[in-house]
Amino acid sequence: MFGYRVPAPDEAMLISGGRRGLGGAPFRVVTGHGKFVLPVVRKVRFLTLSMCESEVTETCVTRQGISLHVRAVIAFKVGNDHESIINAGQRFLSDQEQMSVLTGRIFAGHLRAIIGSMTVEEIVTERQKLAAEVLDTSKTEMAKIGLIVDSLQIQSIDDGDTGYIDAMSAPHKAAIQRQAQIAQAQATQASVEAEQAAARNQAEYARQTAIVKAEYSAEVDRAQAQAAQAGPLAQAHAQQEVLAAQTELALRQAKLRQEQLVAEVVKPAEAEAERVRILAAAEAQRMRIQAEAAASYDRVALDRMLIDQLPQIVKEAAGGLAGANVNVLNGADGLGEIAAGLVSQGLTILDSVRQNLGGQDSDGRRPDGQRAEGARSGEDGGSSSLLQLPTGKGRKSDDGPVDVD
Repeated sequence: MFGYRVPAPDEAMLISGGRRGLGGAPFRVVTGHGKFVLPVVRKVRFLTLSMCESEVTETCVTRQGISLHVRAVIAFKVGNDHESIINAGQRFLSDQEQMSVLTGRIFAGHLRAIIGSMTVEEIVTERQKLAAEVLDTSKTEMAKIGLIVDSLQIQSIDDGDTGYIDAMSAPHKAAIQRQAQIAQAQATQASVEAEQAAARNQAEYARQTAIVKAEYSAEVDRAQAQAAQAGPLAQAHAQQEVLAAQTELALRQAKLRQEQLVAEVVKPAEAEAERVRILAAAEAQRMRIQAEAAASYDRVALDRMLIDQLPQIVKEAAGGLAGANVNVLNGADGLGEIAAGLVSQGLTILDSVRQNLGGQDSDGRRPDGQRAEGARSGEDGGSSSLLQLPTGKGRKSDDGPVDVD
């Protein structure tokens, strides 16, 4: 529509002419909407509200007297409120490019002032602090001209040919270089170790592969050898089984033959030997009984013969006393004692003969091969004297028995 004007989103429309604007401003400010403007009566101008940039390159002297070349970039714009737009419009509406020039100059002055109160170390290590202080000190002046600063960035700080910053950074550079060298050495060592480990792994893999191949080859060879030997081995096993069966048969035949020999030879021989032994034992028992009977008969006959000869023995003993000089005491009692003694001696001789005959064999011999004394006497004849008494003189004792010398 003719006469209706609308500002852009990043512009402020300034309408001059007619009644004055709010607060005694020489124009009216319209933002965000359109307005009907009478031609010829009113005049319309537009003020940019977009972001602007200003670059500052300034040589500053620090508190230590060292010159630094500082380069900074300022981002600013016209404020959105009516007061900021009016202030900026009155100053920059006819030449809006002057906003960047004036902003750079303002910040250059504040930058020189702030850097003059700091050391190089603080400036280098605390750039954010430097930017914050410059913003704080310039905020009031920028507000008076209707501008606001969005950011301030310190692009670079250079001491020229002084070499102060390089000297200050030398220890750090050396430390960093040392750390870099150490890191490089460690990386090299790790790389070498990795290569060695890879080489060892490859060698180990090759060794295991060779071992597996050798095992497979050996297994194949064993299988082939077993296959080649299967026929002869089977034949040998069969022959071995045949030999084992033949051996078992031979053992059984030998055992059977042994049993036959035992039944045909050993058992009859043992039976015959047992029969002979029984017959011999019976014959020996019979002969022993006969011998005992003969010996018993001989003893009985001898006893009878001795008994029959006892009177003759006593008689012979008494005959020996006929020529002896005997003194008899006690009269008839003394003679009785002498007679009793003679009889007693005869009985003693009889017992001795019996004992000697008891140890003789059935043929009248003793175990040592000698004949008994009585047997020799019998063989020599019964006419010889069985008892001989020595002759001598008798002496008379007053109080004892009769002594025969």
